[in-house]
Amino acid sequence: MNSQRTVIAEEQVRDAYRRGRLILNYRPGDIVTAQARDTAERLNIRLVDQPQESPPPVEADGVTATRRALYRRNPGWAASKSTASSRAQTLTKLALVGTGGVGSHLAHLAANRQIAEEISLIDILPGAAESIALDLRHASGITGSMTRLNGGTSLDLVSDASVVVVTAGRPRTPGMDRSDLHRINARVIQGVGEAISTYAPQSVVIVVSNPVDEMTSVMLDATGFDREKVIGMAGSLDGARFRDALAQAAGVSVADVNAMSLGSHGNEMVPIASKATIRERPIGEFLNEETIKSCRQITIDGGAAVVRLRRTGSATLAPAHATLELILHICGHLNGTIPASVRLNGEYGITNSVVAVPCKLSLNGVAEIVELTLTDSELQQLRRAADAIRSRLGIRES
Repeated sequence: MNSQRTVIAEEQVRDAYRRGRLILNYRPGDIVTAQARDTAERLNIRLVDQPQESPPPVEADGVTATRRALYRRNPGWAASKSTASSRAQTLTKLALVGTGGVGSHLAHLAANRQIAEEISLIDILPGAAESIALDLRHASGITGSMTRLNGGTSLDLVSDASVVVVTAGRPRTPGMDRSDLHRINARVIQGVGEAISTYAPQSVVIVVSNPVDEMTSVMLDATGFDREKVIGMAGSLDGARFRDALAQAAGVSVADVNAMSLGSHGNEMVPIASKATIRERPIGEFLNEETIKSCRQITIDGGAAVVRLRRTGSATLAPAHATLELILHICGHLNGTIPASVRLNGEYGITNSVVAVPCKLSLNGVAEIVELTLTDSELQQLRRAADAIRSRLGIRES
């Protein structure tokens, strides 16, 4: 008898996900780590503690077998289509408004993952969206992606989209604060929001344009949508930067780190150190207070650091991946909580302000706002972030 036990770790779960498997079997006695179980839950992979028995083959007599073979030769016969998991769904249509760095990278990622039957790209610059759509169609000859792609300059291309991602607007340049973009990009978001309310009134809108929290508020007012239908991409990116900073400081893989960031996508950002873990243990067991404080500041300055290095623009790759993560949560490919910028109505003691908080998402947008138990300092910082965003928008607390 083979008494050797196998350890099922996060790596095996992620490998199963990459292979498109919905079930990961392991033998009785094998060790499944807590991180593997958590990852399996987020990726909708079921862990089964013994191999599933295959049903016995159905025996068919000669006459039945011949009849079935002749039926399959009939030109009217077609093989039945495979049924997708009820937990993960494919969008009918994804619309991307703005095809700069973030928009084009997101189109590439979304097409490769085939998370939508159709992707429409829109950009004010003639030929920009059309060229990316054509380029990705050429790439499908290699990737095998079956997603339909089209592009143009007219905002009516958002028609009937399930999800609309808005990256349009001016990016940051060196020396420019996110708040400096408010007046410039608010006019863009206002026009886009009005078009979305006309052509895609049932859609969920993800705002990426900076300053994200303020532009999410402008989008809510422009569309007139319920708060659940308009979210900003902020906390997902900031959390990724916080995890990277902690991993670099601790000398571990970023896969060993679990951390999030809430608040604003700017100077009032609140990386949540009290909930952060490294290898499932509090970060204080690996890093001292001064180092943790440094990691928080590195996270807050993360976007500006990219801008300084690029000189002519802002980050594109990480924001595209962070936006895709939100879409995967909306579609059910990922579950659990993810930080997103939403307008709060009493949660965390905040009203009438858009800040990043942990959410559960669905095809209808925000399904639940999760209220975590934060330290007094973190809660105060979160509320100060809300106050600052309201102040910049000229909104009074209701």
